[in-house]
Amino acid sequence: MPEPTAEIVDLRSDTVTRPTEGMRRAIASAEVGDDVFREDPTTRALEVRVAQMLGKEAALFVPSGTMGNQLAIALHTRPGDEVIVGEGAHVYWYESGAGAALSGVQFAVAGSGGLFRGADVRSAQKPRAYWCARTSLVCIENTHNRAGGRIFPSAWVDEIAAACADEDLPMHLDGARLWNACTASGETPASLARHFVTVSVCFSKGLGAPAGSVLAGPGPLIERAVRLRKMWGGGMRQVGMLAAAATYALDHHMTRLASDHEHAALIARGVLSLGTCEVTPPETNIVQVKFPKPIAARIEALANKQGIRVSIPDPDRIRIVTHLDVKKVDAVRACEVLQAVITSEVR
Repeated sequence: MPEPTAEIVDLRSDTVTRPTEGMRRAIASAEVGDDVFREDPTTRALEVRVAQMLGKEAALFVPSGTMGNQLAIALHTRPGDEVIVGEGAHVYWYESGAGAALSGVQFAVAGSGGLFRGADVRSAQKPRAYWCARTSLVCIENTHNRAGGRIFPSAWVDEIAAACADEDLPMHLDGARLWNACTASGETPASLARHFVTVSVCFSKGLGAPAGSVLAGPGPLIERAVRLRKMWGGGMRQVGMLAAAATYALDHHMTRLASDHEHAALIARGVLSLGTCEVTPPETNIVQVKFPKPIAARIEALANKQGIRVSIPDPDRIRIVTHLDVKKVDAVRACEVLQAVITSEVR
């Protein structure tokens, strides 16, 4: 497939980025070994670094955020158990039914709009009776993708942690975009991860690496995850090339996430100024635009003709995601194109 031209502004996801020249050099010069033997020095160094950043004992590099989340579910549950999640949670919506297929769990949705509170956990938890599914895990997504990159309020996480402690329920953090939450909130990764037994973080979204995530948690759990990763086909050999890209991203791309948030806000303000559709105020790098009728596919097609690519999460909604390949001039152009297209279709 040919490389996208400079005229195309791809706002479908922050996963569409291409490695920078500096990242390519880091990949090419990476010191590598066989990671199935746990002998890849670049990968092991990254795991230690991320575990420390998150305040956890150990960490494991995995191919994707989906694998990181599903490993955590498998570690915390047994077949027939139930996992409490927020509305539209990635583990529920976007992981191809892996929770049911791989771990035999079902999901209970708490709260609305992706967020929930301690009282919602208490309401969603099943009675401890043999005829009910056993509630065994609470999973929080921060930032929440389907809700528009929303940051999970720390005070609400405190409430949930208190409710979970009362019921001896472990918590898992799907932190695919935790770096964005840290940038927007000013909190450290360890602070946002403090209540969670396990945490997954991703390098191929806001940080712009080509692939890879890390699952962090207690040493014994991570040792069990090593076996499961191999069982599920995630054991890789000279994976230090990917770990080098992730390390480069941590070193060079963290501080620029604020620009993505600014560009998302710019686009949101422009579309909102039309007064013809609903725009979720972006807290990070994702903008949701909801139309009064199911015309998202029409809007997407018209924008695409002018070189602006967006995604369609629902028939009446488009999603716009900014990232390191989107400069301010691109955001301005995208805003102008979307304003014109929406004006032509929504009256």
